[in-house]
Amino acid sequence: MKFPKNFLWGGATAANQIEGAYNVDGKGLSVSDITTAGDLKNPRMLTYKLNGKLQEKPAAPGAGIPAGSVGAIDPNKYYPSHVAIDFYHRYKDDIKMFAEMGFKTFRLSIAWTRIFPKGDEKEPNQAGLDFYRKVFEECKKYDIEPLVTISHYEDPLYLSEKYKDWSDRKMIDCYVHYAETLFKEYKGLVKYWLTFNEINSALLMLGISSGGKVTDAQYQHAYQKLHYQFVASARAVKLAHKIDPNYVVGNMICGIVNYPMTPDPKDILANRHAWEKSIFYCGDVQCKGKYPTYAQRLWNEHNVHLDITDQDKKDLAEGKVDMYTFSYYMSNLVTTHKVKDKMSGNFAAGAKNPYLNYSDWGWATDPDGLQYFLEVIYDRYELPVMVVENGLGAVDKISSDGKIHDDYRIDYLKQHIEAMGRAIADGVDLIGYTTWGCIDLVSAGTGQMSKRYGFIYVDRDDKGNGTLDRMPKDSFYWYKKVIASNGQDLSE
Repeated sequence: MKFPKNFLWGGATAANQIEGAYNVDGKGLSVSDITTAGDLKNPRMLTYKLNGKLQEKPAAPGAGIPAGSVGAIDPNKYYPSHVAIDFYHRYKDDIKMFAEMGFKTFRLSIAWTRIFPKGDEKEPNQAGLDFYRKVFEECKKYDIEPLVTISHYEDPLYLSEKYKDWSDRKMIDCYVHYAETLFKEYKGLVKYWLTFNEINSALLMLGISSGGKVTDAQYQHAYQKLHYQFVASARAVKLAHKIDPNYVVGNMICGIVNYPMTPDPKDILANRHAWEKSIFYCGDVQCKGKYPTYAQRLWNEHNVHLDITDQDKKDLAEGKVDMYTFSYYMSNLVTTHKVKDKMSGNFAAGAKNPYLNYSDWGWATDPDGLQYFLEVIYDRYELPVMVVENGLGAVDKISSDGKIHDDYRIDYLKQHIEAMGRAIADGVDLIGYTTWGCIDLVSAGTGQMSKRYGFIYVDRDDKGNGTLDRMPKDSFYWYKKVIASNGQDLSE
């Protein structure tokens, strides 16, 4: 098993899950700031006022508040993003620990509302620009290459209210102005950019906030939102290349492998259509610069009619991404048959695969699926690929010796690194790997701290109690050895 010489080993985070300081130094409110905590059985909720009355609805990654409502903070609720793990004030110590592990890259996102508090101002908030400059300079001090997500599930609340969660194409200009500001400000400090985190979540999460019942109107909104984001991404890619030809800009897809549950031809066809809808639709537009032939079928299924201009088509064709990046945690089964053995959990549902083991949150551990996904995607697009999220969310316990022996996490990551090695041997141009939640952070799905992914333990519980002190787990020293050997030494 051999990884490329300059392979980018590292870890990944998101601003709303680590920074805290939600109202510090001029930062405005984002949608994530009105998202409460939840757990495996109780969903996170968006809180807002409608007709003057405080209300709530189940939250889903990337979702906005209902039309006509105004986001509001309920003083009786707990909002994890308000403090998170306080990276805003502790970034130097955290990055030092990443450097001790030997990180080559650190994936983080920029909070749009730190740069533009409302989202549509002409001039940026200088304190916000200064904060990220200091973070990037701290990374460079240790020769860590920042991998920056421009939009990671935290649209400005003001824009979400004004434009009804990307229902208006004016959002494109707001986003492009924001992206252009970043490209100019951090030229020479950042090389790798991702336009939208898990952009396909607009389709994947349909039904989460409506009890599984999805209307044609919801599909209309999801596909239109996606189109505006495709155009915004394409225009940002063009701008990035104009501002600095050395910039490398990627998309970011929520990568879930779908398998047919049976050899029934109906299951085979249903599985193909599942890949097209949930995975290929976004990848094809962003990598090939145009809508695929099956898009019309997807639109027709739900009476979708998109607002698409000739300029949009031109932008899509000219703004193709330079690399394909994705998250990978699990696989699913697709079937047209009735299912007896179902799984349920955090954004997981459907038939249970008898050949796989499942986490406490209902996610299937499937390293072979990662190899399969890498080979399918590289064959389809022939672009450099990065796995920018992968990891095991688990409850960690401090042992009697005062340490955290997370051998289960080491085993999970070892299997997936081996799968990446097989994909590389099969010809995939895989250039980087950033494990999700390299330091314990707030779970996007449940808002919990107890669903831990990190190599670094953070003393914080699901109700916001704790010292926020950091402590390396066993996996910290294991990953350090993996990086030092460039993936050759995976022994515990």
